[in-house]
Amino acid sequence: MSISERSRPSADDLLVFLEVARSGRFTTAAAALGVNHTTVARRIDALEGALGGRVLARGASGWVLTSLGQSVLEAAENVERSIAGLGERPASLTGVVRLSATDGFSGFIAAPAIVALRRQHPGASLEMVAATRRAAQQRGGADLEVVVGKPQVNRAEATHLADYALGLYASRSYLAAHGVPTSTTELAGRPLVYFIESILQVDALDDARSVVPEMIDAVSSTNVYVHIEATRAGAGIGLLPAFLADRHDDLVPVLADEVRVTLPYWLVVHPEALRQPLVLAYIAALRSRIEHVRGDLLGHRR
Repeated sequence: MSISERSRPSADDLLVFLEVARSGRFTTAAAALGVNHTTVARRIDALEGALGGRVLARGASGWVLTSLGQSVLEAAENVERSIAGLGERPASLTGVVRLSATDGFSGFIAAPAIVALRRQHPGASLEMVAATRRAAQQRGGADLEVVVGKPQVNRAEATHLADYALGLYASRSYLAAHGVPTSTTELAGRPLVYFIESILQVDALDDARSVVPEMIDAVSSTNVYVHIEATRAGAGIGLLPAFLADRHDDLVPVLADEVRVTLPYWLVVHPEALRQPLVLAYIAALRSRIEHVRGDLLGHRR
């Protein structure tokens, strides 16, 4: 049966679908639209009834698009653009978004995202606390937290944002002086640049260290940008995020086919923050930035 033979999808249903497609959560979409969770569910049911199939399916970290949903997405975006073009320019959002995130995410994702958001909303600003730690169990000063590894949180929304790759890198000068390892066995006794093992609070990053168990800590730091610069200076072989290391021509991947660790970034949003339009707009800017650099996150040299 064609769509023309069934009831046509309503514009309202398509706009609700678009919010769920972007956030992966009924609750987040409901907060963005100013409705309740039940209304979102009812709108999605109506859309699927009109189309004669499922547009969303449950995924590991929220709702994901089915093949039918993918085909409907462009139509929903067109409805949104058409409606936006009918009215006046939306009021500019103002205020402060407070974010806690790892150093690498803060510099590579979060900072460019606020720049993009401020082009549309000059009154928006971002306060970032760069920290590599587990998600906080109690509400602190941050509206949003980005952590490495799936968090265990209460009374908060946790959503998978993206994956990124870690690999071994060394400076050209270091490799010229000490030779290029040709197997993982040749890494034994080599100097490693990575996090301080004794105070590392993130299990996923701690587990990544196990891929090079025989290496000797040479320079250890809580700051990933220190890892980059120490490796560039020839302190040893760094276990580094590809999206940062690949930006430096003087860093060379080492045993790229044998040593590669993929880790997930997760976003934790506290319930109060989901009621703030500026926070929701910034989350959208984060996702847009991630889509733009997804290949870099996973290592474009590999």
